[in-house]
Amino acid sequence: MSVQKILYTIDEISTWTGKAAAWLMILLMSVVCIEVFKRYAVNMPTAWIFDAENMMYGTLFMLCGAYTLAQNAHVRGDFLYSSMRPRTQATLDLILYVVFFIPGIAALVYAGYFYAADSWHINEHSNVTADGPPVYHFKSMIPLAGALIMLQGIAEIVRCIVCLKTGEWPSRLHDVAEIDVIEEQLAHSEYVDEESRKIAIEGAARIDEMARQRGMGGDLNT
Repeated sequence: MSVQKILYTIDEISTWTGKAAAWLMILLMSVVCIEVFKRYAVNMPTAWIFDAENMMYGTLFMLCGAYTLAQNAHVRGDFLYSSMRPRTQATLDLILYVVFFIPGIAALVYAGYFYAADSWHINEHSNVTADGPPVYHFKSMIPLAGALIMLQGIAEIVRCIVCLKTGEWPSRLHDVAEIDVIEEQLAHSEYVDEESRKIAIEGAARIDEMARQRGMGGDLNT
């Protein structure tokens, strides 16, 4: 199995997990809407709803971390980074991954495991309300999310090593981007002729590629 295939496999795991967790947003929105109606329309608030909302949002936030890393979408201060060449970026990233990322995420997994294990052991429930819901399953997301981020982080370290050897960043697993939405909207528009549609899509694709290259340190002139 080639290195690129291994990277794609890890990207697929992170992507699948992130997209599966993203469905929690629909559930969270539904719960919030129902609770607003119950609280203000019929004056029947639910005691445990605050805990439920926190756990759903927290699970969504944690499980999407690896997916965000796989898409190179975490916030970065790229004022200087974007002007660097790929090998310089890879060197900086590799140092930061080894010095900060690996120890930090390893500590998260280690501490999170015992944190969740203790919660299961005592059958922990929320103390926000008198009869709060169980929270041990929610706390189990901490080491799980840490393990997924660690796996994706290893893939990113491999990408740095490949870039140091080749001078180019290896490709990532493609996912839906803003340019895809633009193409779909223009394709169904009755007010844009074919030539204008083509020009608009090419312009949007060029801007998207320039932004991607700046984030990955590619040559903007190619």
